[in-house]
Amino acid sequence: MIGGHELAMALRAAYLAMHRHTDAALARHGVTADQFVLLSALTAGDALTQRDLGRQTGSDPNTVRAMLVLLEKRGLIERNPSLSDGRALAVALTPAGKRTYRSLWKASEPVRARLREALGSHSPEAALEMLQRFARTLSPTISDPPLPRIRS
Repeated sequence: MIGGHELAMALRAAYLAMHRHTDAALARHGVTADQFVLLSALTAGDALTQRDLGRQTGSDPNTVRAMLVLLEKRGLIERNPSLSDGRALAVALTPAGKRTYRSLWKASEPVRARLREALGSHSPEAALEMLQRFARTLSPTISDPPLPRIRS
């Protein structure tokens, strides 16, 4: 019988492998996998507060802030006072950020293709539901992680 430790270690190994492959795919663009996740969360077009961005990506607020500083210096995002909360900063992609994101998306496609390949005959929807269930179970105070947008 497989115990919780083995499952946790397998999830960690899978995440780290995906993270390393994504970092490698994006290295020539000067963006890390974690920065790509932040840019991806901003592609819907709505500005998000730094706090909401951290929540949506499951990232530590201090880490989010540090990454945003770097992305802002590169001209990929802009931070302005939030219209709904004067104490918060709202983050949005710049036009250069949108162009860069499209390039990053293409550059990272081989990683997504390998993930789909690794599923074999298993349903991507079932795998996604199971991973989201893990996240909900382990983070009962956090609402469901946002469903990823299906892209072609």
